[in-house]
Amino acid sequence: MGKRLFVRNLPFTTNDDELREMFSRAGNIESATVMMDRATGRSRGFGFVEMATDEEAKRAIQMLEGHDLGGRALSVSEARERGERTFTPGGPRRPGPNLGYSGGGGGGFQEAPPRFPKEGGSRRGLRGKKRSL
Repeated sequence: MGKRLFVRNLPFTTNDDELREMFSRAGNIESATVMMDRATGRSRGFGFVEMATDEEAKRAIQMLEGHDLGGRALSVSEARERGERTFTPGGPRRPGPNLGYSGGGGGGFQEAPPRFPKEGGSRRGLRGKKRSL
């Protein structure tokens, strides 16, 4: 099985055939797919190419990294499996004892603060109590 390559910064007019033709200069291609937006039917600007051998994949990376296509410099790298993602803003989300989400950027679920910080309920309720005294 060959290497799967991730191709970024594709022009939005690029289709599967153009991607296949461009990478065919580097070697045999098993598949070439431009990812499409479901709503618009337009390219999302990236795609995947699977080369037949590891050597051809390395050659494709060397040949096409930074290659100008439609005024955009391509970025070609080895594709990673979805489980290998490293970007986690704020850390993993974990449910806490109260399952309330703290809106801060500390990352994760924490115990929710009391709904109203003062005793006696809402502001309207406090005003009503003051008037009645």
